[in-house]
Amino acid sequence: MKHHKLLKEASRIIEPYCISNGGKFRLRDHDPADTNSVKNKQAAQSLLEDGIVCLSHMQEKLYAQDRWALLLIFQAMDAAGKDGAIKHVMSGVNPQGCEVHAFKSPSVEELNHDYLWRNHKVVPERGKIGIFNRSYYEEVLVVRVHPTFLRAQKLPDRLVTKHIWEERYEDINAFERYLTRNGIVIRKFFLHVSKEEQKRRFIERLEDSKKNWKFSMADVQERSFWKDYQEAYDEAIQQTATKHAPWYIVPADNKWFTRLVVAAAILEALNDLNLAFPDVEKSKRKELAAVRASLLAEKD
Repeated sequence: MKHHKLLKEASRIIEPYCISNGGKFRLRDHDPADTNSVKNKQAAQSLLEDGIVCLSHMQEKLYAQDRWALLLIFQAMDAAGKDGAIKHVMSGVNPQGCEVHAFKSPSVEELNHDYLWRNHKVVPERGKIGIFNRSYYEEVLVVRVHPTFLRAQKLPDRLVTKHIWEERYEDINAFERYLTRNGIVIRKFFLHVSKEEQKRRFIERLEDSKKNWKFSMADVQERSFWKDYQEAYDEAIQQTATKHAPWYIVPADNKWFTRLVVAAAILEALNDLNLAFPDVEKSKRKELAAVRASLLAEKD
């Protein structure tokens, strides 16, 4: 598919899922099984393959230009397909220009710092794509659903007030504004899976010996807090969806469509940067021409 046509289709696919103003956002308004008129898995796979090729070319320019960085943040309920989306969409990207960080429960060292510390220190450098598999958003999601986790953060008692979540939204917005003002483009993805589809995937993990390793009792236990998590995501997205750091509410019941939406959003973000290979100065071009002539003049 031609570059321009592919980008136009990418823009069409992601348009319903991009939230840049969270004021009226509600998860219940978004269908986890939606495919936005993409007919089937085969059609999506064909588009994804073209997108991966295009993404590879754009990433090469991003790396060579060395001015911008792209930070991709993935959040989801368990079994929504974050790992698979990252693996498939980034399959054509040069590993040298991409870094993936998966954030688990904070370590003792991390708990001795502010909650943004462990994320901030691995923000991608210029020319690179950074991927956060979970992120500082856990601080207004899992910590909000399980407020006892706050105790481990050693915050002074006077700072743990009824306003702590609003304060964290303010901090996150300020942090993302700061990053974007320094050339780090942010795109945030919530992989929106239905409770029924999550149950099916859990059962699949139990019944398929090749997927047993993916199963965790903790994941099933968290399922009992489903309503609390939906409310936490509602408010987090309402409070932190901005034009410079939008959220994409990606339908996740069909993995083939999930991957296509993620790829399309990344393509559009990179295309907006007008990336190009750096121009070589006149003196450098003369030097290169001289080296080329020297090499051609060599006798084998």
